[in-house]
Amino acid sequence: MNQQLYTNQPSIAGKSFILRLEMDTDQVQFANVAKVIAEAGGDIIALDMIQTGSQMTVRDITVTVTKNDTIEQIEYHLKSLSGVRLLHISDRTFLLHLGGKVEISPKIPIQNRDDLSRVYTPDVARVCLAIQEQPEKAHTLTIKRNTVAVISDGSAVLGLGNIGASAAMPVMEGKALLFKQFAGIDAFPICLDTQDTQQIIETIKAMAPTFGGINLEDISSPRCFDIEKRLNEELDIPVFHDDQHGTAVVLLAGLMNAMKVVGKPLDKIRVVVCGIGAAGLSCTKMLMAAGVKNIIGYDKAGALTRDVQYDNPHWQWFAENTNPERKTGTIGEVLEGADVFIGLSRGGVLKREDVMKMASQPVVFAMANPDPEIHPAEIEDIAAVIATGRSDYPNQINNVLCFPGIFRGALDCRAETINEEMKLAAAKAIASVISDHERNPGYIIPSVFNQNVVQAIRTQVVDAAIRTGVARKIPSDFK
Repeated sequence: MNQQLYTNQPSIAGKSFILRLEMDTDQVQFANVAKVIAEAGGDIIALDMIQTGSQMTVRDITVTVTKNDTIEQIEYHLKSLSGVRLLHISDRTFLLHLGGKVEISPKIPIQNRDDLSRVYTPDVARVCLAIQEQPEKAHTLTIKRNTVAVISDGSAVLGLGNIGASAAMPVMEGKALLFKQFAGIDAFPICLDTQDTQQIIETIKAMAPTFGGINLEDISSPRCFDIEKRLNEELDIPVFHDDQHGTAVVLLAGLMNAMKVVGKPLDKIRVVVCGIGAAGLSCTKMLMAAGVKNIIGYDKAGALTRDVQYDNPHWQWFAENTNPERKTGTIGEVLEGADVFIGLSRGGVLKREDVMKMASQPVVFAMANPDPEIHPAEIEDIAAVIATGRSDYPNQINNVLCFPGIFRGALDCRAETINEEMKLAAAKAIASVISDHERNPGYIIPSVFNQNVVQAIRTQVVDAAIRTGVARKIPSDFK
């Protein structure tokens, strides 16, 4: 019998499980089993025969659940059904992660001693010495050319918090898989068993010669700012904290198209950003770079204003560079007359009456996960455009739209860094994928599976890198 993968933790709504059942055909018919599953709230989507005999059958039944306690109810009722033995329940998501989600595969076969000599010893020595004499050759003669490290300390995993290095690995593996599938980039998931800022910096610096870029992920604020800043200053390869800059790029792309839908120029709108952490700060800087002039930050301290001194240096910078009208008050009060709400905080902080106080044709980006600041159904009759961070609503603001293409471009031109001009170019590229005749309130951001996104970003990012002097190589299609 296979190992039982299902645990007693609550199931996740909208996910599927595989039930392996042994049935005595003299006592029970499959129709009885199907009825029990349906009455408990499960939806059978697949049925596989594993073993059959004159009186006994073993079947795998794939069931989708829509409520958190459904799988427990199904288990309870099946165990009480005469002639049925529940062998085990497998969570399909857990099955997908067995043994990890990525692997290393050789690019060339080793078939004889001559092959072995050239890839390893002794002939490989000539390549090593060539790199010793000209270190820049590592970009062409090693995996550095097309390899990114996806690095986390597990201190701020989306929706889970500080779960540590080992527990964060499935997320980093997933990110590595996405790099490969969407942009053809080889990415190594690396989780560091330390949350000491200096130790993380030194560790990444020590491993940097292997990689063409560093993608920082799920590192808590404000440590993430210091880590990224130091690494960008001390390394000659791009360092990109995706939680900050990936979110900012995709947000701006969506907002550009949202403003076209409602007919408002970016430099004339008032924006309220709720949640001034790593993503909130980066999104604000990106909006300012794109021409937005009136931004108000809101966090647990209320509306950030230059009239107050803050212990948090990032809040202090925010207060000194935003909120030109020095507005204060509750979230509802600062939203009065605002054109855009951007939520990077937690579920339920925004109310319908708050949105009703906004300017005409309000735009709401409620991006908290798993629960948005306000559920779209509550405001769909008053908001002109709604976006969230979830895949089950239209207009998902998803970092997957950004990081494959931006790193593809940075690696192809061997960029020293990913600067603001390259991020802005990436946002414009994502927005441009949606044509004027396609754009509407329910479609302001392309799907993560849109095959035009990575190439559009790559082209614009390389162009921006060349223009700003950070490209160390001109790709052949730009000559």
